[in-house]
Amino acid sequence: MVVLSAWLLMAQSCMTMRMSDKDAAEKFAASGVPVRFRTITVNNRHLHYVQTGADTLPTIVFVHGTPGSWDAFRQYLSDAALLRKFRMISIDRPGFGYSDFGKPLHLDEQSEVISPLFAEIYNAKPVFLVGHSMGGPMIIKLAADNPGKIAGLVLLAGSNDPSLELPEKWRPVLFKTPLKYFVPGALRPSNQELWYLKKDLVALKDDFAKVKCPVFIVHGMKDDMVPPANIDYDKKMLVTASGVQELIFPDANHFIPWTRYQPIRDLLLKLY
Repeated sequence: MVVLSAWLLMAQSCMTMRMSDKDAAEKFAASGVPVRFRTITVNNRHLHYVQTGADTLPTIVFVHGTPGSWDAFRQYLSDAALLRKFRMISIDRPGFGYSDFGKPLHLDEQSEVISPLFAEIYNAKPVFLVGHSMGGPMIIKLAADNPGKIAGLVLLAGSNDPSLELPEKWRPVLFKTPLKYFVPGALRPSNQELWYLKKDLVALKDDFAKVKCPVFIVHGMKDDMVPPANIDYDKKMLVTASGVQELIFPDANHFIPWTRYQPIRDLLLKLY
């Protein structure tokens, strides 16, 4: 009982996978990069994001996977070469970071919260979306819901094929019963949205045909979390995209935003 009680208390505060604006500001200051933090409110939900780069430049919006938060892309936001060409924004998806932490949403509901960001940051320059893992289907949905506003997508190990999702029927037990209080930090909303994803990816099928912009598919062939078979699915579904290109890493796993930083950075530099 003592061990269980201690874990119950610890689970509420550990593994949040988020960085405070104060700590982040100090890290950016140490690297000499000006940074801005912003939270917008949409339908009583909050969207927190971090921005670097000049407002006059084209924009890259980074969308993290699950669990995670904006700082998954902190290295990119500090990159000198990228800063010369782009304004960069990294968001906390709904339910993570400082975007109503612990309250996840379905993909369509997340899109309703995130989409107003494009009006907020509008500067008459192109906007590109980069999504890792579950951020992959998220940017497909955002492009479909915002026709004409997105200039290109970069899918980093995107989890898009519903047939490749495991049943995982145990997941609801961990958010519909008191057992949820024993699931630590960001793993709690992650577990819930991964259950939502089973049906969300089926609904997403119709959205692929609404994607008109160029799409870059980036994947590691040794990814044992999001199967490389997603590559073929994406190419089959993106029939109306103005172009589909691949960047495949034969020896890479799921964590390519960090383990293959240089070639991915180079790809982003060529977006515009």
